[in-house]
Amino acid sequence: MDLSRRSLLRSAGAAAGLVGLTPKLANASALVPADSPTPPRGPGEGQGPFEKLVIRGVNVIVGTGGAVRGPVDVVIHGNRIQQIIPAGAPSQALAPDRPPHDAEHEIDATGMWLLPGLVDEHTHTGTGDTPRTYAYKLWLGHGVTTVRGVSLADNDDAVSDQQRSERNEIVAPRIVNYQTPGSGWADGPVDSPDEARRWVAWAAGHGVNGIKFFGEGPYGRPEIEAAITAAGQHGLGTTMHHSPPIYPQLNALETGRLGLGTVTHFYGHFEALLKEGREHPKPPGYDYENEASRWRAVAEVINYTFPPGSPQWRSYLAEQLDNGVTFGPTFGVYLAGRDLLRVRGLEWHPRFALPSLWNFWEPSPEAHGSFYYDWRTEDEVSWKRFYQQYMQLIHDYKSIGGRIAGGTDPGFIYNLYGFANINELEMLREAGLTPLEAIEAMTYNTALTLAEPTGAKPEFGLVEEGLLADLAIVGANPLEDLKTLYGTGTPRLDAETGDIARIGGVQWTIRNGIVYDAKRLLADVAEMVQAQQAAGYCRDVDPDWSTAGPCGGSRGADIAPAAKPAQRAAALR
Repeated sequence: MDLSRRSLLRSAGAAAGLVGLTPKLANASALVPADSPTPPRGPGEGQGPFEKLVIRGVNVIVGTGGAVRGPVDVVIHGNRIQQIIPAGAPSQALAPDRPPHDAEHEIDATGMWLLPGLVDEHTHTGTGDTPRTYAYKLWLGHGVTTVRGVSLADNDDAVSDQQRSERNEIVAPRIVNYQTPGSGWADGPVDSPDEARRWVAWAAGHGVNGIKFFGEGPYGRPEIEAAITAAGQHGLGTTMHHSPPIYPQLNALETGRLGLGTVTHFYGHFEALLKEGREHPKPPGYDYENEASRWRAVAEVINYTFPPGSPQWRSYLAEQLDNGVTFGPTFGVYLAGRDLLRVRGLEWHPRFALPSLWNFWEPSPEAHGSFYYDWRTEDEVSWKRFYQQYMQLIHDYKSIGGRIAGGTDPGFIYNLYGFANINELEMLREAGLTPLEAIEAMTYNTALTLAEPTGAKPEFGLVEEGLLADLAIVGANPLEDLKTLYGTGTPRLDAETGDIARIGGVQWTIRNGIVYDAKRLLADVAEMVQAQQAAGYCRDVDPDWSTAGPCGGSRGADIAPAAKPAQRAAALR
């Protein structure tokens, strides 16, 4: 891997690919650096909000308590759900002339399904120098109407997009802005409890909604404790990725005792379940700075922990429940650990992964998350075993009443915005949640987690009168098959014709009362990919690694070369 090439493509210098680009393909959204301003919402990008919008004859997944209703007519006034009116019995034809009759706009959703817009507890943008509008359209194209950025972008950019999104000036989901300690201000690192308290007070006055902690950097347990306490005083939320450098000071149970809101990822859970010590033993040659070494060692932790169902296991979950901690598992982002070939070959990558992002995903010791440059069967087996116990942990926490929130950590490790949300729903199902529970994890549960620090009730995440109109309308029943929520749909065999046809995908996403054609949003993303292809962004992508990506590559992996001993034997004959 030519690291200088990777560095070039990740920089704003990639704009050099504009040479020779025809105006027709010059999709500026795909060719500007990640930190450029999000373009304004253009003509034809969404309709509304309307004085009165009626969604006719739809079945409703409410978002909590396993409730399903329908068929109903949903009346939306401006950006809020005004009425939900029974439209008749499911087994009967619905009256075509039923009130209300004064709608400014109607959507005929007879036989379709309405669910709350998905809410993602763990997001970023900008990976691989991708513009934010690329992520925004992929999210909205999959019915994702709210994201918690941890962080989404630099604070000024995140605050600007948050405000512009609320005013419907850009095509974007609702944004909840979390930042890491010290981000955004000019007073240096947060390296003392006093500085932590000062930064939290500053953040509360500068558009920050919550704090995302890592386990490395100038701050440690004293600063984290001070910041969590101060966050509670200022109405800010907290979440933490317990990076291994923090293990000598904190695990997930200890941060739960300090008042942490969300444990995101798996880090810190199993360290609280170790039979002895604060970290599990590492193999010779382990180097935290080497990500392949780091991720190879991660999954081995379960060899040193108390097993599922043990008194220590149950005690850990019970105390976290008492602490009021939310678990955000982010299962999907680490799928390459257990099945690299699968995630490399996902069917949506050729049309929807930007070449600059695909280039970032190529194996490299330099790019964060691209750790699989010598990934082995033994590594995948280790991760498969780890996933079994991690999923059991999440299932058991849910079973005792613990809150599970849906998050994706997109942009890394073949985890593509929007598509990652549906994959996460499938993995929550694999962990033992029902389809309804999986959807509720990524709707109301996450909305509740985001609202709690403010002391207010959630205003989205449910299909309920009085709440904000953040909704998704799909043609197929997702409770029968979550795959029907993917933007590419899912293939079905027509028994009569013998043909394969695709069904599903979100048809309309309603965000803050604006009705978006979700299929059109995904088509916009496909055009962004084509623009980068035309601009030469594929010129340095490795053709063998890219057989399943947006740059075409070779016709497939070639036959491995003969081993040297065989060559020598042939020469002797």
